[in-house]
Amino acid sequence: MAEGTAKLIDGKQTAQDIRLEIKEQINKIRESAPSFKPGLAVVQVGDRSDSNVYVRNKIKFATEIGMKAEHFKLPRVTTEAELLAQVEEINKDDSFHGMIVQLPLDTDNVIDTDTVINAVSPLKDVDGLNEENAGKLARGELKKCFIPCTPRGCLELIKRAGVDVDGKNAVVIGRSKIVGAPMSDLLLWKHATVTTCHSHTKDIADVASKADILVVAAGKPLWVKKNWVKPGAVVIDCGIGFVPDATKKSGQRMVGDVDFPEVKEVASHITPVPGGVGPMTVAMLLQNTFDSAKRALDRQQGGKWNLRYLPLQLKDPVPSDIAVSRSQTPKQVSDLAKELQLLPHEIDFYGKTKAKISLSVLERLKDRPNGKYVVVTGITPTPLGEGKSTTTIGLVQALGAHLHHNVFACVRQPSQGPTFGIKGGAAGGGYSQVIPMEEFNLHLTGDIHAITASNNLLAAAIDARIFHESTQTDKALYGRLVPEKKGKREFSKIQMIRLKKLGIEKTDPNELTEEEINKFARLDIDISTLTWQRVLDTNDRYLRKITIGQSPTEKGKTRETQFDITVASEIMAVLALTTDLKDMRERLGKMVVASDKSGKPVTADDLGVGGALTVLMKDAIRPNLMQTLEGTPVFVHAGPFANIAHGNSSILADKIALKLVGDDGFVVTEAGFGADIGMEKFFNIKCRYSGLVPNAVVLVATVRALKMHGGGPTVTAGQPLAKEYTEENLELVEKGFSNLKKQIENARFFGVPVVVAINGFVTDTGPELELVQKLARENGAYDAVVCSHWAHGGKGAKDLGEAVKKACQQPSNFEFLYDVKLPIEEKIEIIAKKIYGADGIELSEEAQKKVDLYKSQGFNDLPICMAKTHLSLTHEPGRKGAPTGFTLPIRDVRASVGAGFVFPLVGTMSTMPGLPTRPCFFDIDLDPETQQVEGLF
Repeated sequence: MAEGTAKLIDGKQTAQDIRLEIKEQINKIRESAPSFKPGLAVVQVGDRSDSNVYVRNKIKFATEIGMKAEHFKLPRVTTEAELLAQVEEINKDDSFHGMIVQLPLDTDNVIDTDTVINAVSPLKDVDGLNEENAGKLARGELKKCFIPCTPRGCLELIKRAGVDVDGKNAVVIGRSKIVGAPMSDLLLWKHATVTTCHSHTKDIADVASKADILVVAAGKPLWVKKNWVKPGAVVIDCGIGFVPDATKKSGQRMVGDVDFPEVKEVASHITPVPGGVGPMTVAMLLQNTFDSAKRALDRQQGGKWNLRYLPLQLKDPVPSDIAVSRSQTPKQVSDLAKELQLLPHEIDFYGKTKAKISLSVLERLKDRPNGKYVVVTGITPTPLGEGKSTTTIGLVQALGAHLHHNVFACVRQPSQGPTFGIKGGAAGGGYSQVIPMEEFNLHLTGDIHAITASNNLLAAAIDARIFHESTQTDKALYGRLVPEKKGKREFSKIQMIRLKKLGIEKTDPNELTEEEINKFARLDIDISTLTWQRVLDTNDRYLRKITIGQSPTEKGKTRETQFDITVASEIMAVLALTTDLKDMRERLGKMVVASDKSGKPVTADDLGVGGALTVLMKDAIRPNLMQTLEGTPVFVHAGPFANIAHGNSSILADKIALKLVGDDGFVVTEAGFGADIGMEKFFNIKCRYSGLVPNAVVLVATVRALKMHGGGPTVTAGQPLAKEYTEENLELVEKGFSNLKKQIENARFFGVPVVVAINGFVTDTGPELELVQKLARENGAYDAVVCSHWAHGGKGAKDLGEAVKKACQQPSNFEFLYDVKLPIEEKIEIIAKKIYGADGIELSEEAQKKVDLYKSQGFNDLPICMAKTHLSLTHEPGRKGAPTGFTLPIRDVRASVGAGFVFPLVGTMSTMPGLPTRPCFFDIDLDPETQQVEGLF
């Protein structure tokens, strides 16, 4: 090329073109996603005049093209901790897709710039300076990182100049983290042969003269001369400096690192200063912010997860559950969270294999369609076990690892009582488990301990209030409840709730009349109506009836009471049924602990403790993330009793999972006990409060359990099974099918397709399995599938997965069994007749009295949660099959008002299990060398 003919690369015009292109892309996306608005946050410390200009330009250009742009300007006195707190706040704000920290920091304090830059979330680091993005760039992972703005702008200028980088010799002068080093990496991964020069480079002019592409970022005004440049080279000048110039008003003019008048005579293309690289830096900042917002939108809209499944090493015979669990190395939960496209601020890690997930996921994904919703239930349980939990896990392993769908399991957290008592662990079994098993069964993330603490705080508050009311005058009591502080008396926020409930509109404590003081200060609890018990997550028979208040300090105020096991606490049911933090606060405050002497309900808020309970439960409300043996995700959250409560995992876990899996995904949850108990409550209580519509029911049965329902011999723990259970007996199977038939009918009452999962055992014969399949299909099941997931993992439930997929494509005509506005007695009778097959109900005098009380207190319109034996469709545990012609006796009726249901008691319900002669803890120990738990199951 002849001298003096270098083509000017106009960065100013190119930047303008790029901004217009971004604006057009934003508008186009908004046609299908109206709420799409890329957000850029600029954090500045101090008041440097040059930084102020740069920030104003960034905000101005971002706003012009339709972005949200916000300037966070902090004073010079800002400390590093304060700056990091600001950065973290923006990290958590999903309305910002990009964040930059304006450099240099203008501060009076010592602040480590690298620490601040690395605190910016890699997902929002649109400057590309975070060490994670820098590392990915260095490794050539260009599609997985943000490229720093200036290098990206330089490459864009080269590209728009029509120059192909591939195969060219490129020299970069400068190795700064912001320009030089990333520019070298970028050119290298665009297939140029790159040489990086710096202050220690020998014969730098000679090295530069061999470059086809020369990028200069040295910070030395007019340093690069004509003789440094190969004729026909492309020259990109990133420098900004000033030299004296008497013709300028300021006495100086802006120049670059390249002597422009000289070098333009030999270069083929050259960028000017100003008007070259500078405008492109801002344009690329906007481009990176747009790209980040687009990625966020893609995450929000969902899609197939890139999940790494864990292969199983199947053994025959199948080892113990703990041995199978230990044979698999789980993924780091941080890796699993990334696979699920969760954002860093949405996760709190509890070690390497479990984490809590923020409820903010629901807000971020609010516009994403829900996945398909499947509930796993079973026939009426027998001592032989049906394997609902194992089927739940086997099914999700099949849908995920073998059929390659996004899928989540949502299961209850087990109580530690049975873990150390008689039942052992509850993580599934065989090759269909939640892992690590010991983490699942022991403590998890402390939710049950939080429930224990909050429950017992309320119990303590009750007895303390009764004591203080019995030993003080109205005046003294009121004075202590509303004390004078610094010469002023004020009602607390929770006391204002009580005033409103009492109809007292005054807000000044000094204005209440004596009558109003009496009404406010005295709860006047009728001790005979107390229903709130202390709890402990340990099986302890000696706590079933205790006497409290025996210390002389309690002045003879003794009473009999009891402990329940923690999972029987109403707070557990509240956790499982709450829909957000505000809802949980309201539910906790509304929990009724007793009636006063005039028959009015006394609540946790009346006792002033509702807010404190919420504080104790603030972390427990977030679902716990774990995984299956094959690496599919599991939410473990809440574990209410399935008799006096509804026996299902949390609404929040289901809701978050349904958003995460997306439109083509599946969420599989399990309902406790048989379909007449857990499934009925899942539909009538859980779905009523969640607003979610289920797509299919999986009804689990086994051949040998059906034989027991058909009249097979009694099974005794520890004794060999009778031959009826180990040899073919089609007659018993057909008789016992009556129970499965009734449970299929129960599911169909709700208008949802039913798939029967026949959990196979080695003792089952082909004709027995075929008979169950035939009868199930003839009696209303959409399909009936034999499974072997216990022995084969997800592979053994693949046919079940296919059947569930097809069932979910059927129309769901979901409906509730009853209208909650019907009288309490009528709702109970509907359940008894339709679900259990009873002829009717009979309320005891005490039960009728309670029904009348709850109606008078305004609780008639709550759904019903039947507290009945799970071992029979009737109230008699020994009656198997599907009995008819019986009347269901209702012994008592109680209410969990905060949780939101009335529970009639059919027979006596134990809420504190006892330890057997030989509890499970005999086998449990810790290996001090490996620190592994032994003998858990």
